Amino acid sequence: MKVLVDTCIWSLALRRDKNNNDPLVLKLIELINDVRVQMIGPIRQEILSDVKSKEQFETLKAYLSPFPDLPLQKEDYELAAEYFNINRQKGIQGSNTDFLICAVSSRYQLPIFTIDKDFTLFRKNIPVILL
Repeated sequence: MKVLVDTCIWSLALRRDKNNNDPLVLKLIELINDVRVQMIGPIRQEILSDVKSKEQFETLKAYLSPFPDLPLQKEDYELAAEYFNINRQKGIQGSNTDFLICAVSSRYQLPIFTIDKDFTLFRKNIPVILL
């Protein structure tokens, strides 16, 4: 099964001071080796944002280049907005990108690999599959 990997997992794995024995990093490596990792443009943008040097940016961009972006449709954005509204009505806040991740996960039936606790909150109101 393919898996949509959230920005927080990529960030953990790509840190210069990372612990290569971290179970989350090891799981990402396993997913990469099994060709199960899925990417969307907004996650790629988050990963590449706030990089301190052009050299780091280019290295990171090259590292991510083998992972093609899943195509997003108008319906994904509409569903993300619907998910945002549903959760907001229940007092749960989240980012537009997080709800887009939920919408894409729902449409493609992909579990989300994340450590972001917000997704656990979202699951109370919308169909979210977590790895």
